[in-house]
Amino acid sequence: MTARRDFLSATLLSAALQSAGTALPAWGCQWLSMRQPQFKSDPFVLGVASGYPASDGMVLWTRLATNPTTPEASHGPYDLAVVYEISTDPSFSKVVQGGVTRAEANYAHSVHLEVHGLAPGRDYFYRFRAGDYVSSIGRTWTSPDGERQTPLRIAVASCQHYEQGYFHAYSHMVEHGIDLILHVGDYIYENNTASPVRRHDTGKCKKLDDYRRRYAWYRSDPLLCAAHAHCPWLVTHDDHEVENDYAGLIAEDPDSQEGFIDRRAAAYQAYWEHMPLPRSAMPRGSDMQLYMTRTLSDLLGIHLLDERQYRSPQACPTPPRRGGSLPVYVDSCLSWRDESRSMLGITQERWIDGQLRISKARWNFIVQGVVMTQVDEDPGPRELYWSDSWAGYPAARRRLLESVAASQCRNPVFLSGDIHAFIVADQRIVPHTIDSPLIASEIVTTSISSDPPPARVIREYDRVDLSDVFFANGSYRGYTRLTLTPSQLEAELIGYASVRGSEATAQSLARFAIESDRPGLQRA
Repeated sequence: MTARRDFLSATLLSAALQSAGTALPAWGCQWLSMRQPQFKSDPFVLGVASGYPASDGMVLWTRLATNPTTPEASHGPYDLAVVYEISTDPSFSKVVQGGVTRAEANYAHSVHLEVHGLAPGRDYFYRFRAGDYVSSIGRTWTSPDGERQTPLRIAVASCQHYEQGYFHAYSHMVEHGIDLILHVGDYIYENNTASPVRRHDTGKCKKLDDYRRRYAWYRSDPLLCAAHAHCPWLVTHDDHEVENDYAGLIAEDPDSQEGFIDRRAAAYQAYWEHMPLPRSAMPRGSDMQLYMTRTLSDLLGIHLLDERQYRSPQACPTPPRRGGSLPVYVDSCLSWRDESRSMLGITQERWIDGQLRISKARWNFIVQGVVMTQVDEDPGPRELYWSDSWAGYPAARRRLLESVAASQCRNPVFLSGDIHAFIVADQRIVPHTIDSPLIASEIVTTSISSDPPPARVIREYDRVDLSDVFFANGSYRGYTRLTLTPSQLEAELIGYASVRGSEATAQSLARFAIESDRPGLQRA
């Protein structure tokens, strides 16, 4: 009976795709070699996503899961066949590519389909089929071969604790036609919060199934799900995808150090399983290469950094900790200015230097998690800095800015998150020193929903004597909307006074601009 059903399924699918102009022979045998799934309910409850667009394709993602937030959320040990269709119209009357791909059992029956052979500079629509069910429709696109003529609308997102608020920012992105979403870290939180607005599963994530369930809670949020279907994403992680303030193979909490390598491996695998990442990012144990460059026509080079996996431990931790963040007085920390300490690791430092040197793009976005802008948090005779940000790695910060300057890449801009506040500032090798060359600008986005930072910290960023800081505000949740043309980058800070209710109103807090080949931010 099973063999007959599989044969009929393949025959019907062949007829359907051939009528749409898609031939079966290239993948018909693959279809018959995989288990044909049968589900009692919708296996596409986590939605669809795309990412990493190129001129001829992109990555398409889904995950087969009917009850993914439950402890027993497995569909067996076998890979399952999933049909995909790509069309130039949302009604799928013009299917241009289709076939069968695998939902891999070893990766929670997730699909990471790397598509090639599409026309450049086009919008596309895609969907998946499994058993008797069809997924929602996703919209994606390919980048042009030449310079993009229409503005590119980009959203920068960060820090979205499910329990601390609703994801209203994603609804705003969809409603306002964002073309691309850059997520700079803390996509999930591995812990619970004391006063939740809404509750996901309880307990700290430590095992693979823990992380899988946590991602499933997040990905089942309808606003986040809609944003993934709306446009392509590019992503990098920060700390909460594994554990707060971890550094390399060093856990924040000494009690968590035993088994931390296995925990990091589990966290990285769950991240891979739920993001529209290319296969080059597939984890190898506790290692995962997330740093990469994607170039969108001649307009934009996007350089994604990973500043968790390879970093040196934070300086001068409080025993028995071996790392972890805290405010540190520089004069009491002998290792603070140690030249060997790195945020990126030597291999990644060399890589980003090379990528910037060869970039031909008109604009270069350096996308990463923690804040580059440096401020003394105790403006008196002693210097006080937060050890987890770039301020805590002064030699590494200087090397990166020197690398950006030496590369002579055009229009470098840092896009960052982590601090749950908007910060807009220019970057000099010696911070806030007018005689030091202006190298780049930084736009730090606030959190999607995570609670605000201490007000005293943001007050130090907002001091009037800091000539390079144009804006600092931690009172709002939200995101940053970028509008990019060959001649200008405009950044609009979109904020919500509160996201603790199921309804919220967005505000435009400020606008800034950078003119092409004219370093420095301006009020817009």
